[in-house]
Amino acid sequence: MWAVIAVGTAPLLLGGALAYLAGAFGLRESRRLRRVGVPARALVRHPPAGPDDLPGEARPLLQFATEDGRIVEVFSPVPSSRSHPLPDGREVLIAYDPADPRNVLVRGRERYWPEYVLLALGAAAVLAGLTLLAVPR
Repeated sequence: MWAVIAVGTAPLLLGGALAYLAGAFGLRESRRLRRVGVPARALVRHPPAGPDDLPGEARPLLQFATEDGRIVEVFSPVPSSRSHPLPDGREVLIAYDPADPRNVLVRGRERYWPEYVLLALGAAAVLAGLTLLAVPR
């Protein structure tokens, strides 16, 4: 009986631990980019819509120059929204990783809630799995 409970809770414990670690890594990366990222101005560009694309579905592209003069174009890590639109041709402030300029943070539009949700769900799953292991049958 104990082996069945332990094997049944293993996916809950493992999944919870992975979700927690993913949230912690995302928060760490965002904070690191805020701290050591190189500030730059990026031009917002919308890619041409394909025949299967819905309007407003695609994330805009951000085009910017690095300190060494390279032109980099990456998809925006945040989508355009009604409250914070990213219209074509607008400039936004970003911070990029000097070691990997494709890693970008759009200043003033940081979204930490997905990472906090992963942290909370991961912690809840691990606690539920540990509770299932601890409750005598």
